Amino acid sequence: MARVPRLPWVRRGVNPTRRSQPTGNPILSEAKDPAVRPGRRAFTLLELLVTLALIAILAGLVLSAGRRAGEASRSARARAELAALAAALENYQRIYGDYPRTNNSAQLLQSLLGRRGPLNTAMTGRSLIETARFTTVGALDPLVDTAAVVADPWGQPYRYAYRSQSPWSNSSYVLYSIGPDGRDSGTLLLGGYPDPMPVENLDNIYAN
Repeated sequence: MARVPRLPWVRRGVNPTRRSQPTGNPILSEAKDPAVRPGRRAFTLLELLVTLALIAILAGLVLSAGRRAGEASRSARARAELAALAAALENYQRIYGDYPRTNNSAQLLQSLLGRRGPLNTAMTGRSLIETARFTTVGALDPLVDTAAVVADPWGQPYRYAYRSQSPWSNSSYVLYSIGPDGRDSGTLLLGGYPDPMPVENLDNIYAN
């Protein structure tokens, strides 16, 4: 049998029809290429920005709701304390025949403690309020310091007036908190009536 001559460019064990394959992992090579799938990278950044914006909005809503709940709680407490003070004043009127004639919050507290009569004269009587359920401005002890005044939930003194101006046609007293804004016009209408019209008085909380 005749011997077949070997071609010079053909190596043993090599298929001349097989194409050469690139070396390395094509998937990793594609992932390392910054030019690959740029749209996906931009969309991820957009998702991050939207998520951060939503978190900021939700945090703002939670804080706002917390502040509103806190103000509502303080307002409810102010109304409860005003009701207790009003009940003490009615007891005072039944016992002594009149309300304390003053517009001084410290004299009001001393009167309800049984230490002052309707005309602010010194006396010794029983206390008509439970001091433990109230706080005072500066945490003063009203049994020791006669300048102590009852504080509302915002730390301001409760305002009181009765026959503090002339004429006084109001059959009762004026007792209120100046509210969350801490402002008050400080004046009453003719006859001793509260004035709800000034901007400073819009959030005032009245006992009667």
